[in-house]
Amino acid sequence: MAVAQVGVRTDLYERMLLIRKFETESERQYKAARIGGYCHISSGQEATTVGTIEAMTDDDLLVTGYRCHGFALARGVPPEAVMAELFGRRSGCAHGRGGSMHLLDVSRGFYGGWGIVAGQLPIATGLAHGLVRRGREDAVLCELGDGAVNMGAWHESLNLAALWRLPIVYLVINNRYGMGTSVERASAEPEIFKRARAHRMEGERVDGDDLDEVTEAATRLLARAREQREPAVLEAVTYRYRGHSVADAGLNYRTKEEIAEAEARDPIERARARLLERGASEDQLDEAAERAAAAVAAAVEFAENDPEPDVSELAYGMHAAGSDVQFAPMRLGAPYGEDELVFDAGLGR
Repeated sequence: MAVAQVGVRTDLYERMLLIRKFETESERQYKAARIGGYCHISSGQEATTVGTIEAMTDDDLLVTGYRCHGFALARGVPPEAVMAELFGRRSGCAHGRGGSMHLLDVSRGFYGGWGIVAGQLPIATGLAHGLVRRGREDAVLCELGDGAVNMGAWHESLNLAALWRLPIVYLVINNRYGMGTSVERASAEPEIFKRARAHRMEGERVDGDDLDEVTEAATRLLARAREQREPAVLEAVTYRYRGHSVADAGLNYRTKEEIAEAEARDPIERARARLLERGASEDQLDEAAERAAAAVAAAVEFAENDPEPDVSELAYGMHAAGSDVQFAPMRLGAPYGEDELVFDAGLGR
């Protein structure tokens, strides 16, 4: 199949650079103990992230798993809001409540990163059903990792999507490892796109490091979902350079030679080479890199100076309007009527 060329889109290249630099800095800040909880880095997956988001319209909806920094940035969430969320600060895109694994920005149709493996699949499928019920001709992009396709929610969601003809594309980012287990060891059918056939659904595999190929396939499948209410599975084969999370060195289950081989096919370098072939200048691309670096530096500075959420707001948004009396004893997170929260520094709580 011929792949349509994206053209001289230095903005897409800059978006890929922004994600790479943001992820590198996120890992550094995590190791400096400025980011708590878990932190999953997506370095190496930028072409898949940027290409699929580029295929979305402003009214489409996005749901992802927990490796979601890049998707938030590609969808237009400001780097300051993403970094502030990682720092647990008030101006974070989830107001400091979600952290790395639970980014979201409903104003941009981003309904969140989800921390439970495959937990986002029923949510995304339900959102697609909601679009149909409201007569909207939009689509849902649901991102998941290769490890999620062996969960029950995967089969249940695909079955309903096909049965009810829901406008959704399931984007499987196959980075070859679910935590530390290779796809070949975990999946009886390692070519994941073929699983769509069990539900009479379109399935397609692309080179996830090729920006043109990803963008073309995602654009076509999302348009088909919107216009014909045909769901699909898009498998993007790529690689994550870092471990499963920042706490994982990523060397117990793969060799340095394997990682180096993947880095030799770096999606950002491939995009740069193509842009130069199509008429972009070295100066243009260098300036894009400088802007991306400056944006990440500004995001860190913003997050460092942003205040933390007030403890009195701990239970905010957890209960429905009108339920104040019922849940009054749980204010400040205290089920036994305590009037204040007491933090024991020695126990870290």
